[in-house]
Order: sequence, then C-alpha cells, then structure tokens
Amino acid sequence: MAAALADTPVSYEDLADIERDFDDAETEIIRQQVSLTQPLYDRRDKTTSQIPNFWPLVLEQAPPDIDQYIQPSDSALLLSSLVNLSVSHFEISTPGGDPRSVAIRFTFSANEYFEDTVLEKRFWYRRARDGWSGLVSEPVPIRWKKDRDLTGGLLDLVCRAWEAGPVAGGLSPEQRALKKKIENTGMGGLSFFAWFGFIGRRVSAEESAEATRLEREARGERKADKALESTGEQEQAQDQEEEEEAEDDPGMSLEIFPDGDDLAIAITEDLWPGAIKYFTQAQEQDVLSDADFESSEEDEPLEDARSSVESDGRPSKKQRSS
Repeated sequence: MAAALADTPVSYEDLADIERDFDDAETEIIRQQVSLTQPLYDRRDKTTSQIPNFWPLVLEQAPPDIDQYIQPSDSALLLSSLVNLSVSHFEISTPGGDPRSVAIRFTFSANEYFEDTVLEKRFWYRRARDGWSGLVSEPVPIRWKKDRDLTGGLLDLVCRAWEAGPVAGGLSPEQRALKKKIENTGMGGLSFFAWFGFIGRRVSAEESAEATRLEREARGERKADKALESTGEQEQAQDQEEEEEAEDDPGMSLEIFPDGDDLAIAITEDLWPGAIKYFTQAQEQDVLSDADFESSEEDEPLEDARSSVESDGRPSKKQRSS
C-alpha cells in the first residue's frame, strides 16, 4: 500500500485532509437539514399524537438493526406502554456544539416495570486525541419496580460505577462488582433497556474541543505548506502516550451494551425519520392478515365438507383449533 504513493506528490495526510473536509461538509448538511425539517417533525408529532399506538406499531416494523435488540419481554413493555418517541439534536444551537449529538427520548404510560414516565438518553459526538471520533454517552438510571428489572441489575451497577468514578491504578469497588456481574451473566439476549447503560469511550468535552482544535490547526498548516519537519516524531510520541493512557482505561470490558452507538444511529437516521413509513407498513400487514384470515375461514368449510363427503358420505363438524 505504501508504495502506491511513492512516486507521487500526494501524501496520506493529503488524502486524510480531503476526508475531513468531506466530514465537515456532511456536518454542515446535517445542521441545515435539521433546521429545515424540524417544523415538519413538530407537525408530524402533533398529528401522530392523535393516533392510538402509533409508536408501538412503528416499533413492530422496526428494521433488523433495531429489532435484533428487542427481546420478547421488552416488546411486551414497549407495545403496551410506549406513548411517544422523539429525537433532538440538542447541541445544534450551542456555540461549538455538534449537530451529530442527539437526545433520544421515550415517553411511557404507567406500567408494571418502572416508575419513570420519561427515559431520555443523550449521545455527544466527540473527538479523542488519537483521532477517533464518534458518539459517547452517560448511563441513565431506571427506577425499576420490585423484581421487574429487565436488565437483571446490570444497569444499576453501571450507574453506580459511573457515579463513583474511575480510580488511579485499577478498578473501583463499583467497577469490580460490575465486572464480576458481567462475567457471571450471559450477555446474549440482553434487554433493550440495557442500552441506557451504554457509555462508549470516555472522551470529555474538554478533550474533544482540544483534539478538534489541534486537528484543524494541523490541517491548516498542511494546506499552507507550513507543516513542521518534526511532525512525524511528535505524532509518534503522542501515539505512545495515548497507548499508555488506553492501558489504564478499562474501556469496553465494562460495557454492557457495546453496540449502543450503532443502535442510537439506527434510531436517529432510520426509525425516527421513517416513522410514517413503518406505521403504514404495519397497517398494510394488518390488512393482509385480516384478508388471509377471512379467506381461510371461507375456504376451510368447503374443504372439510368435501373431504368428509368423500370419506363417508356425511359432512363432519369443523374441528376447533387449539
């Protein structure tokens, strides 16, 4: 791969800069799109609030990248108690805020599982010093009713570990308790509500702002052909420092919902904007199911009568389905 650019004036930094320029353009497109579509979403919310079970029916038709995380017990709760779902780009009007930061808000009616009527999870778009960028979050506690915790206590442990904070040189008692619980729990088929415990990489707002500033400065220097000759040495030293920091970070080993950012993106970019489409699909599926049922009801007596006549010349009673 390295030889591909050997005989050209192009460097990998040049290609990376173009990719970052595309990223900046896409971010600005998101900012403008949110501004243009927000009145439409407000209008949609006002209209769909008059439709019983609108959002439960939307979730019934959720695409596979969302539906795979919804267990039968989750479905029973969501279909019976979900009142509304909304997505907001809460940093869009904040100076220096990123429009890719989103808040996903679920509103529930009274139910037998938890006391909360609103569960809102926020995702901040952050950039780390090593160049990584993506969504990070904080755990959201749920006030479960007695013996109704669908996460089996995992979400509560995540919240306690988060509140206690990290400790130098190892795991805090709360983190050790969480790690032990994870090791003793089959993580396959974990409840959708464990998603409220997703954290991701621990990138603070300060680190993100500093990393963004340094990256933009370096990009500007390269564009102006003012890059320092020692850039490679500086990056090597920085990478070594970041690797040492990463070793001290328990990271994903304490994550109970590793795909939490992917699920947030799927809700934000697919389910939320496509809600009417999924609701319509649910209605069409109900119509087809009713038509199939009516067709079956009409055809079965004829078939039963025909088979009965052929066997003994007398029609028999239709058997009750179990």
